[in-house]
Amino acid sequence: MYIELGFGTTNQPLTVPDRNLMAVLTPNHVKTTLTGEAEALRALKNPIGSERLFHIVKPGEKIAIVTSDVTRPMPTYKVMPALLDELYAAGVRPQDVTLVFALGSHRRQTEDEMRHLAGEQAFSEIRCVDSDPEDFVHIGVTSRGTPVDIFTPVAEADRRICLGNIEFHYFAGYSGGAKAIMPGVSTRAAIQSNHSRMVENTSRAGLLEGNNLRADIEEAGAMVGIDFILNVVLDERKEIIRAVAGDAVKAHRAGCAFLDTMYLKKIEKRADIVVVSQGGAPKDLNLYQTQKALDNAKHAVRRGGTVILVGSCREGYGERVFSRWLSEAPDAHSLIERVRTDFQLGGHKAAAIAMVLEEAKVVLVSDLPDDQVRAAFLTPAGSAQEALDKALAEYGSDASVLVMPYGGSTLPVAEG
Repeated sequence: MYIELGFGTTNQPLTVPDRNLMAVLTPNHVKTTLTGEAEALRALKNPIGSERLFHIVKPGEKIAIVTSDVTRPMPTYKVMPALLDELYAAGVRPQDVTLVFALGSHRRQTEDEMRHLAGEQAFSEIRCVDSDPEDFVHIGVTSRGTPVDIFTPVAEADRRICLGNIEFHYFAGYSGGAKAIMPGVSTRAAIQSNHSRMVENTSRAGLLEGNNLRADIEEAGAMVGIDFILNVVLDERKEIIRAVAGDAVKAHRAGCAFLDTMYLKKIEKRADIVVVSQGGAPKDLNLYQTQKALDNAKHAVRRGGTVILVGSCREGYGERVFSRWLSEAPDAHSLIERVRTDFQLGGHKAAAIAMVLEEAKVVLVSDLPDDQVRAAFLTPAGSAQEALDKALAEYGSDASVLVMPYGGSTLPVAEG
């Protein structure tokens, strides 16, 4: 079978012998009725597991709306008009509402960035602020030992509303829900404690039940108190195609279930060889971004197998801390040990690559120099076809091959 894999602004051609090809994984087609602002309004009128928002809030209460920062695709500006209408209908005054951008460990935003994220109406009518990890209230400690230290305007609000988009998250299971609180408006110490659990076997994409890291997030959210959420699922064009509102857990779970219908792909078994691409530019601009496809591919490859990661990475590693961790590591396993005690955004993705290498060989087809590929503990190859031919020669004529042309969006799950 002939397949073209996105590679920067071009393609990597690949021919896989039919006898070896298990499957080519692409997103499922899902029929939608409403999109964008109309879908957000529908969700607000039909909450899951709770009353409508205007029955929950009261006049005179201080309302904190927590949403994503500029590093996330959540289209806050599309949902804020309907959300504000719901609050105003309950008698809430604009001066009592604060929109908090959950920075986690990220940099502070510019005023123009906040205006763009919030939308003109929200930015002009209500207070809009970045969270500050140095300005917090200590709520307590979770049963797993994570301090619950929350940005003061959120902790001291009478009501808390959490926004976010739902997608697969490689150690929290899914984004969205209580992640707006932990790590969104938490301190660095809290984030370190929670995210250091990313090395546990239960911390993986698509898993909620039994995921200790996700359970820790939701326990922290419950300790703070989340009165309402509004989460969205986006398509490949970043358009809202499903929104869920209501209870912080029940509504979130409904959104996750919808996401599964789009992007979760069941496979009969793990393959000897997995060929995966992010789908081309801009998603494979650097290794930091391309890592997402690798992390999904790890769920499709057998122990001792090979992942062929296809991504241009023409801008190099792509993130300062990520680059530094790779350059400082004597070997791949040391990155896993480091993230247990020194979680740093950027460094955690270097550790995630190392975790894949514990199970499988990773061959990288990219525009990076070979020595830079090897410095990341990966094996360089000149083309996808060259890498596949070598892997087939290694595993034999009966080797199974699975291809993921949109690896960042599709999550394979082996039956059993």
